[in-house]
Amino acid sequence: MRAETQNHVQAIQKSLNLLRQRMDWDTAAHRLEEFDARVEDPDLWNDPERAQKLMRERQALVDAITRYETFQRELSDNVELIELGETEGDADIVAEAEAALKGLVDRTAAAEIEALLDGEADGNDTFLEINAGAGGTESCDWAAMLARMYVRWAEKHGYKVELISESAGEEAGIKSAAYKIIGPNAYGWLKSESGVHRLVRISPYDSAARRHTSFSSVWVYPVVDENIEIEVPSNEIRIDTYRSSGAGGQHVNTTDSAVRITHIPTGIVVTSSEKSQHQNRANAMAALKSRLYQMELDRRNASIQEAHDAKGDAGWGNQIRSYVLQPYQMVKDLRTSVETSDTGGVLDGDLDRFMAATLAMDVAGKSRAEARAEE
Repeated sequence: MRAETQNHVQAIQKSLNLLRQRMDWDTAAHRLEEFDARVEDPDLWNDPERAQKLMRERQALVDAITRYETFQRELSDNVELIELGETEGDADIVAEAEAALKGLVDRTAAAEIEALLDGEADGNDTFLEINAGAGGTESCDWAAMLARMYVRWAEKHGYKVELISESAGEEAGIKSAAYKIIGPNAYGWLKSESGVHRLVRISPYDSAARRHTSFSSVWVYPVVDENIEIEVPSNEIRIDTYRSSGAGGQHVNTTDSAVRITHIPTGIVVTSSEKSQHQNRANAMAALKSRLYQMELDRRNASIQEAHDAKGDAGWGNQIRSYVLQPYQMVKDLRTSVETSDTGGVLDGDLDRFMAATLAMDVAGKSRAEARAEE
């Protein structure tokens, strides 16, 4: 077996070992039996919320077991094919199996990272807000590019995307936009994207074709689970209605249906600008509760708090990632040093490499912190 193939096998086995550890493989079968016994209880559905929670937990365990067994079988089958091909001198079989192993490296690595998404809200849907920084039209255009990038990323992962609110730029792009992204682990994946994003390019709005630097900020926070109660007293909020200023066409509202809710104690402001004022109130209140829940998560998790504190204003010195289109092509994450020259792919939603590296770094940091706490 070639050295490169041996490295692939080792990488796959490393990921499988982590998956095995995260699901506590030695007790997995017993826990599944317990789930099955509870599911057969005729009184289970007397409490629908409890029943649904149990079914979700059972399905998550089934998915984890199935995924691990599938990966393990593919690894064994392809190693056997390579050995068989080498014994019989069949180069085609060897090449096909080596290609399959190379693909399996990426799939098990992605599964390894996803297995690390075990935070309190990692499995939840998420809100994602984008705000243009200083720089006028340039920053508004950059904010629109970021919005497209995240929508494309979400669509590639099979997530549903709902536009909650949008404020158009005066000449181009957007001043701000808020999305709800719905799907398994949406918050867990996207939480690492909170921060300032910096763009360097030749401005299409500059007649002198000069190079410009633009900033926009991204904020990600989890949709509050139905089982999590967040109390918001009515005397702590101010609700305003206003006429939406969309991008034109179907987005223009002719009545004061948009809703802005201000949380007085914290100064948090959330908006929603759908056509129905009733729906806007519901959307804005859900977003506010999620923001307050995020604050509580921040207080519990020092590393997340530090990341949000470091985000700061959308300007110099606070960026987490740079997207350079001129005079060379490069996207570089300043936290992990992960970089690529495929700027087009990144702006088209190819963000997994950056998310995975940041998540892995956060997990490593938490592990070190827990080890120090135990000492």
